[in-house]
This record gives sequence, C-alpha cells and structure tokens, in this order.
Amino acid sequence: MELSDVRKKIEELDKSIIELIAERTNLAGVVLELKKVDGRGIEDTDQNHAVINRAIDLATELNLDTGAIRDIFEILIRMNIERQHELSGEGNLP
Repeated sequence: MELSDVRKKIEELDKSIIELIAERTNLAGVVLELKKVDGRGIEDTDQNHAVINRAIDLATELNLDTGAIRDIFEILIRMNIERQHELSGEGNLP
C-alpha cells in the first residue's frame, strides 16, 4: 500500500465523518420538536451525560483516548444545543 492510498482513505473517512456530523446536527430539529411536544426545555443535562458516557465506554472498548473522545462529544452536543436554540429563534447561528 502506498502513502497516497492511505491518505486517500483518510480523506474518504474525513468526508464520511463530516457527513455524519451534519446528519447528527440535522436531527436537532426533530429533537427540538419532540421536546416541545413533551414540554421540555432545550437543555437536557442527563441526556448529555448519557451520550458522553456511552461515547467514553465505546472509546475504552476500542482503545481510544477517552479524553479526546469526551472533548469531541462535548463539541457535538454543543453544536446540537446551538442548532436547537437557532431553530427556536434564540440562537446566534446564521
């Protein structure tokens, strides 16, 4: 295998990761609507902790840096919260 082949594979994976992040962020609208139906606010600390713990558990199983995975998922959660605020008319995003 050539270095260029490995870099091409990494590029493909990066594209897939970004597409998955977009898909995850787009689900924020669905989550917001369901929260409205249930009379819930945007912030859901218990769910955020559950998501992070699930990610850390999987990272541990896969022998990944759990601190880095925690940071990544905290960013993903913030992105979804910001998106929900934007969709509810309270956000700062374009």
